[in-house]
Amino acid sequence: MNNRSKEIQRITLWGALGNIALTAFKFIAGVAGCSAAMVADAIHSASDLVSDIIVIYFARLSAQGRDKSHDYGHGKFETLATIIISLLLLAIGIKMTFSSYEQVRSAIEGNTLPAPENIALWAAAVSIITKEILYQWTARVGKRLSSQVVIANAWHHRTDAFSSIGSLMGIGGAIFLGGEWTILDPLVGGIISIIIVVVAAKMAVPALAELTETSLPEDTERQILEIAHSVDGANNIHDLKTRQCGHYYIADFHLVVDPQMSILAAHDITVSIEKKLREEFGNEMQINIHIEPYEDSL
Repeated sequence: MNNRSKEIQRITLWGALGNIALTAFKFIAGVAGCSAAMVADAIHSASDLVSDIIVIYFARLSAQGRDKSHDYGHGKFETLATIIISLLLLAIGIKMTFSSYEQVRSAIEGNTLPAPENIALWAAAVSIITKEILYQWTARVGKRLSSQVVIANAWHHRTDAFSSIGSLMGIGGAIFLGGEWTILDPLVGGIISIIIVVVAAKMAVPALAELTETSLPEDTERQILEIAHSVDGANNIHDLKTRQCGHYYIADFHLVVDPQMSILAAHDITVSIEKKLREEFGNEMQINIHIEPYEDSL
């Protein structure tokens, strides 16, 4: 297992420990404090634990590198994990939305919702602080490692913090305003659940684009061409094809060289191009260059 995979698993394990503790604390506080929002919050923390397990498992797979059955490596397993986490968030958000809707409808019809207790309020405050710390820590590691699945998992932490903010507002309003204001608990919970759905969709879109072999952004492709053209002897670059595989890029293109140039000299140019591209985009970038003489390039 490489250092990158070890770092991903380390930060994820810390997150898992936090999720186990928060799930137990928030569920007990939600039941004891008669708060539907806090019980939903506890379920959200439990889903974070599931996503931690997914990240750990798929990080191991993606770290295996290239083998006989995976010529381009296992990077897309990391992307697949991002999709799974996004779908998990989406399902939770939808379920929370419908649950909140039923409780709000019941309150509007005249049914009395139980007023939350102070323990639920304290649980929400503890959750917000803990989850924001986990988000900042995990997101920082994810950005440093260019790991979309770690960043997605960080957002799972942050959506839990959002959920707890909603719970804090709803529970606090229900406690301090009392009476018919107990409807604030499920109402705010419903608003937060919609935010969770939106975040899940935003995370899924780029991951789906990668799985369907979408090209890299135009500015990235332009940068690849500029770097390649900066090497002496690289007279023309064309037929560029790009894609992403997990945290690294794949680029294929044709290189036009002087037809009188020796094979060794042409090879040296490709080596220089590969070196410069990997200096910019990382050592794991995969580059395939087809050499052409002038007359065969058009």
